[in-house]
Amino acid sequence: MIRAHKIRLYPNNTQATYFAKACGVARFAYNWALARSRELYEQDSDHKFNEAALRRELNAKKKERYPWMLEVTKCAPQLAIKDDLSSAFRNFFEKRAGFPRFHKKGIRDSFSLSNDQFKIRGSQVQIPKLGCVRLAEQLRFEGKILSATVRRAADNWYISVQVEIAKPEPIHRQISENQAIGVDVGVTSLAVLSDGRVVTGSKPSRKYEDQLRRAQQSLSRKKGSRKGEKKSSNYRKQQIKVSRIHEKIANSRNEGLHKLTSMLTRNYSLIGIEDLNVKGMVKNHNLSKSIHDQSWGEFSRQLTYKADATGSHVHYSDRFYPSSQLCSKCGCQNAGTKDLSIREWVCPECGAIHDRDLNAAENLRKDAIKAVFGVA
Repeated sequence: MIRAHKIRLYPNNTQATYFAKACGVARFAYNWALARSRELYEQDSDHKFNEAALRRELNAKKKERYPWMLEVTKCAPQLAIKDDLSSAFRNFFEKRAGFPRFHKKGIRDSFSLSNDQFKIRGSQVQIPKLGCVRLAEQLRFEGKILSATVRRAADNWYISVQVEIAKPEPIHRQISENQAIGVDVGVTSLAVLSDGRVVTGSKPSRKYEDQLRRAQQSLSRKKGSRKGEKKSSNYRKQQIKVSRIHEKIANSRNEGLHKLTSMLTRNYSLIGIEDLNVKGMVKNHNLSKSIHDQSWGEFSRQLTYKADATGSHVHYSDRFYPSSQLCSKCGCQNAGTKDLSIREWVCPECGAIHDRDLNAAENLRKDAIKAVFGVA
């Protein structure tokens, strides 16, 4: 199995300049190959994308027409075409994404390295034509190193190392009703658990909203904000400040999600959660910002892979399962609770008073128990 370890890099000025050049070369190769593919398709509508032919063509031109590409590792342009552009076209042909777009400078800058083009030596990584760069920590995984990707976030650099490790023995954890819990994700709070706990979440977008707005307003006043205008030094400095806030928001969100998903998978053997149609729900403009801020999709992804590692079982209730409408005491369905503004309701059958989210979490727990044991 393959695991990736993301580690922060601490390059000096010379090394940071090299990274920026390598990102530029990778971006140029990607855009050149994309433009060339479109040109060949316009000449012949039967033309099919061939990354190997594009790489050979670029290599033939590189020495004479683009000598500056030789200043960085050969992996930067080659893997940009072989992996990134190939993946973009594959997603397009399989209808998972739109037609590939040209990459822009400063947006997700990165370049990749094959396993023979770098070496991890303790708390350093050795890169061709650069030397050793300091790492924030040592590589956690032991096994065959497959590849690495160097990325920039704001003015920080990170390396993600992919390692092939031995598949661990599956953990056979006893699933019991006493260790079952239901989780109802929401927009006002990150999650409500069936045991009554409410996880508010950091809501980083809301927290840093004013700070980000002021930083972006300041950026819009700098020379270079208009289309076609040359970007000034002050514009680039302010651009980094805006990027730092975005990185802070992302880190804060991920920290909260990791803490919650780790707690759930370590303490509970059975976790009931709703299979939400996140892609469809974000089309509601009244809720989309809150849904993105809570990051439901990432929460589900983390919960799934951590459950596999700890031996827990995650049960996804059908997205049409009426968890908020069912009375968790008697099972009566109250269709009048479809309105999201109703946060508390009384069961017309047994008279039980329900908090909307807590009741939904309890129903998800019961549905998970029913699916595994056959009884609620």
